[in-house]
Amino acid sequence: MRSLDDYSEIVGDRVISSIYRKARPLSGKHILHINSTYQGGGVAEILGSVVVLMNDIGIDTGWRILHGTPDFFSITKKFHNALQGAPINLTEIKKRLYIRANEDFAVYTHIDHDCVIIHDPQPLPLIKYYTKKQPWIWRCHVDLSNSNSALWDFLKKFILRYDVMIVSNEKYKRNDLPVEQRIIHPAIDPLSPKNMEISEAVISKYLRKFGIPRDKPLITQISRFDKFKDPEGVIQVFKLVKKKVDCRLVLCGSMATDDPEGWMIYKKVERKARELIENKEIILITSENSILVNALQRVSSVIIQKSIKEGFGLTVAEALWKGTPVVTSNIGGIPLQVINGENGFLVEANDKKGFAERIIQLLKDPNLAKEMGRKGKEIVRTNFLITRVISDYLDLLNDMIK
Repeated sequence: MRSLDDYSEIVGDRVISSIYRKARPLSGKHILHINSTYQGGGVAEILGSVVVLMNDIGIDTGWRILHGTPDFFSITKKFHNALQGAPINLTEIKKRLYIRANEDFAVYTHIDHDCVIIHDPQPLPLIKYYTKKQPWIWRCHVDLSNSNSALWDFLKKFILRYDVMIVSNEKYKRNDLPVEQRIIHPAIDPLSPKNMEISEAVISKYLRKFGIPRDKPLITQISRFDKFKDPEGVIQVFKLVKKKVDCRLVLCGSMATDDPEGWMIYKKVERKARELIENKEIILITSENSILVNALQRVSSVIIQKSIKEGFGLTVAEALWKGTPVVTSNIGGIPLQVINGENGFLVEANDKKGFAERIIQLLKDPNLAKEMGRKGKEIVRTNFLITRVISDYLDLLNDMIK
């Protein structure tokens, strides 16, 4: 079990001392996080570290997972997409199934904590089924800048019951919402299996285990198989790159339990790239394996993140922490992490030629790639490590709990 003290060599004593000082007034308080999956995706990863470290510094922090049927998760996946601007047929039956799942969960989930933090739209209506005796916070991890208006109007009725809404980017704040809105940028845990230092022997072992040769440069995208991550577009970019540089593409993405579209997108990608997959030019991986992701982000020549929509894109911070250069979409929270031309390249999401040109540039100029990686690691150390998330939550909780 990790302790806050384990991070002192990475972030410095001043940061650690500040966190302990902020935690003191909250000692013994009970905080509860609720989301919809224990694994798969950045929210679960962040909570896995936040909950452990909050308990370590003396704040009793729990984590519960909303139960739901396949129909419920199919509906909330559509909600997730629509919050990012996709169309949705918002029928009355969808609304009833969504609300009913939360009402049922409230029956056997007793909440008597000092503060409740709800993550994303799946458990949002829970607040309606409790006598509110404490602050409730809604933490939305997706891009709300162009949300479907019908869905937003439906969900806003629940959001209005909350004391604070947290978003990941200034651009995601809503002018039509009379609820306090705060920004907490997501961050990575440098001591988690996905980001900790690993040896060359471990790297080689995991690449062999998953059948990934190292005979040519690797280009990798680490993402769920999701249409907003544009895996088909990544394949088209790879084909352009391969005309100039002999390389290999790895698409590695876990399947979250609350994302029923994942396998459908995966199968579509598999059909589109069948010949390249058979020739080992493209490798598809769906395993939930943090050490493999760690290894891939360290040995890849370039990490790509060609998202069409992206709430934040923690895979970018993960790659930068390992000193690997990135070529990413100029979208969502990614520009907060990447200074174009300094620690990576930002490209418009639909510019396949631009993506290919920047990848080729990095493949042909290893000195540039190394320097960008070095700068990237320092940006992450300063701004996007889990200790900063802990500090931001403590500031908020100290304001909310008197």
